[in-house]
Amino acid sequence: MNYVLRLLCLCLASFFLVNAAVGLTTALLSRAAVRMAETMRPRSAARFLFAARMLACALGAGAVLGLCVPSYLWLEPPASSERVGWACLTLALGGAATWSLARAAWALAASVRLNRRWQQAGSETLLPGASGRAVVMVKKGAPLVALVGVFRPRLVVSETVIRSLSAEQLDLAWQHENAHGLSRDNLKRLFLLLAPAPIPFLGGGTSLEQCWAKFSEWAADDEAVRGDSQRALALAAALLCVARMGTAPRLSFLHTSLCAGDYHLSARVERLLTLRPPAAKPLSRAPCLAFGASLGTAAGITVFLAWPATLLSVHRLLELFLR
Repeated sequence: MNYVLRLLCLCLASFFLVNAAVGLTTALLSRAAVRMAETMRPRSAARFLFAARMLACALGAGAVLGLCVPSYLWLEPPASSERVGWACLTLALGGAATWSLARAAWALAASVRLNRRWQQAGSETLLPGASGRAVVMVKKGAPLVALVGVFRPRLVVSETVIRSLSAEQLDLAWQHENAHGLSRDNLKRLFLLLAPAPIPFLGGGTSLEQCWAKFSEWAADDEAVRGDSQRALALAAALLCVARMGTAPRLSFLHTSLCAGDYHLSARVERLLTLRPPAAKPLSRAPCLAFGASLGTAAGITVFLAWPATLLSVHRLLELFLR
């Protein structure tokens, strides 16, 4: 096998090993991670669970780009040609299969198709009330309140919803979806689709993804009502009203709907009806940031000083890996 193909094979195989090892460990610790997230605020819990789900993919890509590729390019003779063992080839095929490009492409295509249909069937309008939020109104179809689009999301609302909800409820629905837009939740959904499972074709992060979706909805609710019990009651009424209108249209995974799912809706309404007063202002994060920056600087200096020896050790492992 030639120089470039060996590098590609090693990169895929290395990614598969790191992603599988870290992903399986994360899956085993997922219940503990969820319990830890339940002690946090919803927005912090959503960020924590998203980071936990993406950890294996990030470490796998980091190992390939930071260790595998540099050590190979530095220490492997360009003119050499070696035979690659079956174990490495098998792991490389596994690494190629773990990438969920087809699933992400399918979701993107469905998202674009729905967006185009709604743009053609609807028109831009302003929500009633003092807020005057600009949305895309769809005149026909099932009840719909959804944030569509990955990079430039827009709110799409059906005419039946606009007629059924009060001006305050429509504004709260907009605030809820705007919170999803500010936190880039649709883009995070794309990253979740691209993140491979630890073992090809077997789910390994489903529980983390479901809990992330739940806490993301809770965080958007909290940011919409801003600790006001009257706003919380109005948003709960809006959720129930939209849910009772009938079955919502089937959306792409890359869309965020006001009523994301029946299994989350009851918990969301209960939280809004039993709204607690806002917690005290959190302590300054400056000491934590300073400690993290110091720790990161020390780690960077250590890696820089040990870089040549590290690459040499990695290259030796790659040589064993090829056999």
